[in-house]
Amino acid sequence: MPFSVLGLSPELLRAVQAEGFSAPTPIQTEAIPAALQGRDVLGSAQTGSGKTLAFALPLLQQLQAAAPSGSRRTAALVLVPTRELATQVGDTLRTLAQQLPRAVKVTVVFGGVSINPQMMGLRGGTDIVVATPGRLLDLLDHNALTLSHVKTLVLDEADRLLDLGFSEELERILALLPRQRQNLFFSATFPVGVQSLAHQLLHDPVRVEVVAEPQDLPDIAQRAIAVDTGRRTQLLRHLITQNAWSRVLVFVATKHATEIVADKLRKAGIDAEPFHGALSQGKRTQVLADFKASRLTVVVATDVAARGIDIAQLPVVVNYDLPRSAVDYTHRIGRTGRAGESGLAVSFVNAASVAHFRLIEKRHQIALALETVAGFEPTEQAVEPAVTATPSPSNGGIKGLRPSKKDKLRAAAAAAKT
Repeated sequence: MPFSVLGLSPELLRAVQAEGFSAPTPIQTEAIPAALQGRDVLGSAQTGSGKTLAFALPLLQQLQAAAPSGSRRTAALVLVPTRELATQVGDTLRTLAQQLPRAVKVTVVFGGVSINPQMMGLRGGTDIVVATPGRLLDLLDHNALTLSHVKTLVLDEADRLLDLGFSEELERILALLPRQRQNLFFSATFPVGVQSLAHQLLHDPVRVEVVAEPQDLPDIAQRAIAVDTGRRTQLLRHLITQNAWSRVLVFVATKHATEIVADKLRKAGIDAEPFHGALSQGKRTQVLADFKASRLTVVVATDVAARGIDIAQLPVVVNYDLPRSAVDYTHRIGRTGRAGESGLAVSFVNAASVAHFRLIEKRHQIALALETVAGFEPTEQAVEPAVTATPSPSNGGIKGLRPSKKDKLRAAAAAAKT
């Protein structure tokens, strides 16, 4: 099916053609016509399925169809969880808008940088704001913009917005928006919190749920390697060198770990840089630019990088530390195997994390053999937690099995009668 059957303007059809998009993805095929009709949309599809274009094209077409006013008023607000995703969405909107007869101003705002240039950029108004919630509220507090004329709200990566603790900020922002508006709600996963938010926001939405067919799933080979905790960096260095990996995105659990692992790799002669939320925006931008240009071999990142980073032809992702949730596992390994390319996802599993990895396998309905690499055979032994119904005096018993307050009161009453 070509883009021409979706109801897009000739200018936007030229824009998608210029960007090399020959046919819409399933999420675009279903979401774009509904959004163009002004319907609320609840969209669910895997990472890398083309959700950005699914809302960017309708936004731009609706702006062109609106009668021009004397001054620019923010007609569309796109909320995203991370700086990198904000930049990516803004770049997509600006690129597509180049083909339009009437200029569209897209303003991207996020924290971690000075607010003053962003306030200057909002002078004279703007058509579309792409923002992280915290910085948007800062700008609203400075009276740098108003949301009273917003006609369309987009929540992109809604699950990640809630994961990063933006629920209070979202409530404040929603209270400032006009009640009559279109809502486009996109998420890769739909945990309970996201379902509740969708129910609160959406009015009679068109539900677009794209379940990937086996032939449409990313071509990602998954491996799990057993290794002792203290030898993970050595194993990582060995795998990079032995397999001549050109670029590797490595996920660790903490900001401190990104610095430590990257430093050890550099000392071993491998170009590596840390990537985490405490870095300045300039540094984060430079690291990503160097990684995309293959000037860096390894980026060691926290989960802040799990969304919003789109690196073409990234061959390998390594879970140096396992993610805390099965959902994060999906987002991490989804950084590779994009746009029809093949990829490799490697997870290091130490003795303490075997049970957690089995849970990830169960949630994803996969079964991976736990490999060993010659010279890095683990010596640590996995310890299965002992479960007993007998409460321990030292720790108060096992959660779920220790007596409740009511149980204690009943026991005391029974003892008093005897």
